[in-house]
Amino acid sequence: MTGTTSPRDRLIVALDLPSVAQARAMIETLGDAVSFYKIGMELTYSGGLPLAEELVRAGKKVFLDLKLHDIPNTVARATEQVAHLGATFLTIHAYPQTMKAARQALGNSPLKLLAVTVMTSYDDNDLREAGFALGVKDLVARRAQQAKEAGVHGLILSAEEAAGMRAALGPDMLLVTPGIRPAGADVADQKRVMTPARAIAAGADHLVIGRPVTQAADPKAAAEAIVAEIAAARAP
Repeated sequence: MTGTTSPRDRLIVALDLPSVAQARAMIETLGDAVSFYKIGMELTYSGGLPLAEELVRAGKKVFLDLKLHDIPNTVARATEQVAHLGATFLTIHAYPQTMKAARQALGNSPLKLLAVTVMTSYDDNDLREAGFALGVKDLVARRAQQAKEAGVHGLILSAEEAAGMRAALGPDMLLVTPGIRPAGADVADQKRVMTPARAIAAGADHLVIGRPVTQAADPKAAAEAIVAEIAAARAP
């Protein structure tokens, strides 16, 4: 999967901004340095879906990070609606019923489903407090296998888990990793982080990076530096 994707398309810049106006300003600042954007819950709830359609019309790729999870019928209907927007990726939570419903609703749409295994802000203690019997590593492995069985196209997971999942699931499963921080960057609320080069070496297909780009003194230069690091990194 990694060999057919350009370094620029492997960087997904997260537009985790409070308004469409701020997102548009950032997109203009980044220009041709970025080809792929993530629109998450915050921006979606402030008018981000029309922006997603604008980006698609402008030739950009869009990752809608909506993390769908509900009863199967609701997940299926929501997936059908998203498929009409022209986005490249859509996230769903890696619960078996949710994954099966979304995959069946997708039909022949080119939209790719990415299952969220364990949020990168969680560690073993967080899972224990939430009532899970498994730790991060084991829960990621279980949900990854269930995603493959459901026909989901890829996974959202920490770069720490990427190497093991690549070995276990083979080359066809997309691995998309948030929690990426260039060397020296603030990790903020992330607990499982990795540099871009190490994530690529671990087997990641795409890197989701927000604040190290959008809050940089020169966002375009920051994005270009990350693309250069991706291009120089050695994939497995």
